[in-house]
Order: sequence, then C-alpha cells, then structure tokens
Amino acid sequence: MTRVSGARPLRAAPHGRAPLGSPPPGGPLGSAPAPLLRRIVRQGKYETVTMLRNGEQLILAVVLPLLAMVGLTVTPLLDGLGSSRINVAVPGILALCAMSTAFTGQGISTGFDRRYGVLRFLSTTPLGRTGLIAGKVLAVLVVLFLQVVVVTAVALLLGWQPEPAGWLPGMALLALGAASFTALGLLVAGTVRPEATLAITNLLWILLGALGGIVIPAERLPALAQAVVHFLPSGALGQALRDAFLHGSVNAAAVLVLLFWTAVAGGAATRWFKWN
Repeated sequence: MTRVSGARPLRAAPHGRAPLGSPPPGGPLGSAPAPLLRRIVRQGKYETVTMLRNGEQLILAVVLPLLAMVGLTVTPLLDGLGSSRINVAVPGILALCAMSTAFTGQGISTGFDRRYGVLRFLSTTPLGRTGLIAGKVLAVLVVLFLQVVVVTAVALLLGWQPEPAGWLPGMALLALGAASFTALGLLVAGTVRPEATLAITNLLWILLGALGGIVIPAERLPALAQAVVHFLPSGALGQALRDAFLHGSVNAAAVLVLLFWTAVAGGAATRWFKWN
C-alpha cells in the first residue's frame, strides 16, 4: 500500500463498508445540517442581499416612496388633515414601503424563483419549506428596517414631528402589515405564472397606492373607495400608522383587519402554493 509521509494508512475493511480510519460521518462530506435557526438566518441574508442588489426593487422600495413623500409635501392634497403635510404624509409612505417590499418585491422574486426551479430545489434541502418562507420573511423585515431608516432621515429633514408615543405601536403595526402583505405576495406568486405575478403585483401596487387608503387618507378619496378602503390591508395599515404617529393611539379595528388578511392569505398560500 502506498503511504504518504506523516499520514496513517487506511486499513482494509469488509466489503461494502468504509475503510477503517476514514473520516467519520460528521466530517466535511457527511456533516450534520446546521440548526434550523442558523439556516433561516443564512437564507434571510441571501434573500436580503439579492433584494438590495436588484436595481428595480430598490427603485420600487426607496426611490418611489421618497418621491411620493416629497410630492405630498408640496401639494395641498393633505391640507387640513393634520398639523402639517409632512406629518400626515410620512405614516402613509412607511406603509407604502411595507407594501412595496413585502408584496410587490417579494411576490415578483418568489414567482421567478418558482419558474426557474429554485423553490423546488430549496424545499428539498435541510432548509425545508418552513425555513425557506421564514428566510423570506426575515429578508422583508431587514429591508423594511432599512427603508424606515432612510425615510425617517429624509422626513426629519423635511420637518416631520411624529408623536413620540406612536413609535412603539407604529413599528409593531408596520411589522404586522409586512406579514399581511408577504402572505398576499406569496399567495399570488405561488398560484399564477411569473408573468402574471409581475403584472398583478405591479397593478395592485399602483391601485392600492393611489386609491387603497395607504398614502392618501380615505377622506380624500372618491365616495366609492371610501366605502371599502378600511377593509383592505392597505387602508387599514395606512390609517393605523397615521393614528399612531399623529395621535399616539392604536386603531383596534385596523389591527383586526390586518390580522384577518394575514391569517386568510397565509392559510390560502399554505394550502394552494405550488412549488414548481
């Protein structure tokens, strides 16, 4: 038997068994999978980096909300709804950020991951389907946090004066809204073709952003829209954040609406999501 200097020779073993002295199953080729939490964090990091490197998603997630915020501060559309235009505009812009990242951005990326077989492959790995979804939710929360930092910095420069007592409920409501829109995005991405997902999510982003009560309060919408926006996740999140940052209060009805959409969309996505 050929021998390498300083190494122990491998002894013969019975037929069908590994040579004696070979690396144990816990070695590089047979190592046990990492704990689920670590796998979720790694997947979340990958999803976050992918989202931040996508120029189109950055425009949707940061540039357009900032442009909308500036536009609302230089037009009289929000006059009479609060102490200043910027104070009324910012909560809706934060809600728009949640919808952009959790619904439109995540829905489109998941739809095309499904088209190219990425979801089917990852669902068979130790990450599993639960870990894959958890990683996507984690990425949404990280990107949303970055959006909040950027929007807050620009808004403070424009004179935003939020109610201090509204920060804690506001951030909790923003996370709940992100969960609701993530569930809706996964439902769309997992049930229709990627091209249809692209069209549906972008169209709904425009419609909900303009007429869904998320940026423009219901009082300034057409009468027909006023009757339904409070029951939409967009209207509920927008109004809940305005109540939090303008008055420091929690809108219980809006919270129930967001919980309803999260539960229904999440259950439907779990039931009908197609991984390939």
